[in-house]
Amino acid sequence: MKDNIVLIGMPGAGKSTVGVVLAKRLGYRFVDSDLVIQEKYDRLLHELIEEHGVEGFWRIEEEENASLNPRKSVIATGGSVIYGPRAMEHLREIGTVVYLKLPLEEVAERLGDLNARGVTLRPGQTLADLYAERVPLYEKYAHEVVDCYHIWIRDVVRKIASLL
Repeated sequence: MKDNIVLIGMPGAGKSTVGVVLAKRLGYRFVDSDLVIQEKYDRLLHELIEEHGVEGFWRIEEEENASLNPRKSVIATGGSVIYGPRAMEHLREIGTVVYLKLPLEEVAERLGDLNARGVTLRPGQTLADLYAERVPLYEKYAHEVVDCYHIWIRDVVRKIASLL
């Protein structure tokens, strides 16, 4: 039963912000999978990345997202959720996956300090490298793509609501 909306996209694309507003508009619950992980492990994302390494963190993220089972919820995922195929297949089964798309320049502008945001960069990897690696995965898993460039949050929310 697909009664959830799952938001995917680069860090800074607005998944959490849009998710809260969309959930209010639809009368749904809001689930932020990054917060679910932080609560369960009692650690900030960047602490988990430091402790377990990038790939160790991805395993944690995949496990947690694969076990989410809310009803009538908007789920905001972490930007690296797309590295977990099991999690993505599960999320596609329980909801409509919407990719919030932004150009690289806008992502860079919104993000600021990548480490403070808990962005999983491998050694030597740039934001441009990460963007090029992830975009095809976001597009692969998305049921719908919403371009968020120079668009108000309320308009992004209206676009997503109209898809349903």
